[in-house]
Amino acid sequence: MLEQKDSKRIAKEKQKDSKRKHRRRSNTLLVLEGRNVVGYRICFEIYFYIFVVQIEFMAEDLVITRNVDKEAQYLSIIPQIKALITGEEDQIANLANVAAALKEQFNWFWVGFYLVKGGELVLGPFQGPVACTRIKKGKGVCGASWERNEVLVVPDVDQFPGHIACASASKSEIVLPLYKGKEVDGVLDVDSEYLGHFDDIDAKYLKEIVSLLNT
Repeated sequence: MLEQKDSKRIAKEKQKDSKRKHRRRSNTLLVLEGRNVVGYRICFEIYFYIFVVQIEFMAEDLVITRNVDKEAQYLSIIPQIKALITGEEDQIANLANVAAALKEQFNWFWVGFYLVKGGELVLGPFQGPVACTRIKKGKGVCGASWERNEVLVVPDVDQFPGHIACASASKSEIVLPLYKGKEVDGVLDVDSEYLGHFDDIDAKYLKEIVSLLNT
């Protein structure tokens, strides 16, 4: 009888031990699964943050300010242009982005650059209709600005001696020299379909923009 009681007691204790071990294993699995869930969530949040930051960095959207006066528009776009080209050493890339930023902000008829190459102005990055590819020194508003080494504001291009009509829709123009050291290395050319569109305000702030591009 005693042996039977001892056997039953031992069996019950083994059964209890088995249940306790099972509960411990279950709890351990729950903890590990919880850690996995937390780990997966943290990884997802990190990757999502990196993905969003990359999109925001790559987008490089401009904040376009309209319904304000011309000077306010320049004051808004110039810091953005500076940020856009800072750290980029490729001049063509910078000229392309500046032309695009100015076109987007002011919606001028044509804005772009001509670069001095082999004794001529050769078409560079621009925004707008197709343009004259090469301009001789002293010819047209661009060539005259290069030759005179000065900013030219032309209220009516048809009244400018030797004007080159690259586009008949262009009515007024402003051209500013671009420098490499002390030498003229190109020009910024802006055209409008309206007469008298450009003035001293444009000259002042476009000079500031060109100064960011001078090498």
